[in-house]
Amino acid sequence: MTKRIAVLGGDGIGPEVTAAAMQVLQVLNRQRPGTVELTDLPYGADYYRKHGYSTPENVLDEYRTYDAIFVGAVGDPTIADPNYAKDILLKMRFGLDLYINFRPCTLLDERLCPLKDKGIEDVQIVCFRENTEGAYAGIGGFLKRYTTDEVAIQEEISTYKGVERICRAACDWALKHGKSHVTMVDKSNVMTYSHDLWQRVWAQVAADYPQLNCDSMYMDAMCMQLVKNPERYEVIVTNNMFGDILTDLGAMLCGGLGLAQSANINPDGVSMFEPVHGSAPKYAGQNIANPLAAILTVQLLAEHLGFPAFASAVEDAVKASIKTGNTARDLFGGSLGTREVGQWIADYLADHYDPAAEPATAAAVA
Repeated sequence: MTKRIAVLGGDGIGPEVTAAAMQVLQVLNRQRPGTVELTDLPYGADYYRKHGYSTPENVLDEYRTYDAIFVGAVGDPTIADPNYAKDILLKMRFGLDLYINFRPCTLLDERLCPLKDKGIEDVQIVCFRENTEGAYAGIGGFLKRYTTDEVAIQEEISTYKGVERICRAACDWALKHGKSHVTMVDKSNVMTYSHDLWQRVWAQVAADYPQLNCDSMYMDAMCMQLVKNPERYEVIVTNNMFGDILTDLGAMLCGGLGLAQSANINPDGVSMFEPVHGSAPKYAGQNIANPLAAILTVQLLAEHLGFPAFASAVEDAVKASIKTGNTARDLFGGSLGTREVGQWIADYLADHYDPAAEPATAAAVA
């Protein structure tokens, strides 16, 4: 019953925040021996420089042998190949059909919210972003490239299957977690083909969930409302590009990308987990990067693998670190380094996590 996890530390600050996150995850292993097995995979900038490509041809088959994948951060400005990072991340998302991009935008400490008079209870939003279609499907091309007559075409792709399954995933999650309101975000007043499909499919899916308040909102209006009235929203479901934009806006309502966690999920296969921030190469090797986004991503990983008590304890530990000022310098001028934040969270968990609180269906102790 051991859960096998592939770990890609990546580039820049990636290996540092990943090390802190794995230090936290190992608390689960110490409390429940044999629960997780971590395997470091080398795919990143150094691997590219050595081999001339980002990943081997059979890498998807390799990924499928694991229960989950954790990715720190990928991106190195010294590599000129524009497909370098794409070949790592997008190959996972499309090749493993990770169609659910799950992004909580939940405020952990009211001091982190830039909005006036908004507290923790006002910003508790989860976004379901369709992760395999839309404008990011890579369909398009150039005519007369590099001339003054150049034409560039980028097509947005929406399929009934893709829209239906992400809408249903959002509603299923809402019911399971006691939420009552799900909002689909589109721009069907302008994008009258692709987003007309979203509207029609959403109406069909919503009819299957009479327990939920299912509505829709245009993308521009949602951007305004998230700033004005974030408390109105619980679960948001939208397409690839809009989800990319809305979740970064949501992250800023909760303190920034240094706290932004994400999961890329295929409910029927291996899933991938990554903090949202980039590789920030100028801060690499200085032990100053904030690892809390990576640690909160461990929370999502643990919950996905069937350890909700540990996941809850991780969130409590992060809240405690913020409340007590045991953070990196980007949060209220904290004095701890990357490694020290990881150690503080791990020590807190060792004292507060109760493995007996896990459900009977959690992975058996080896």
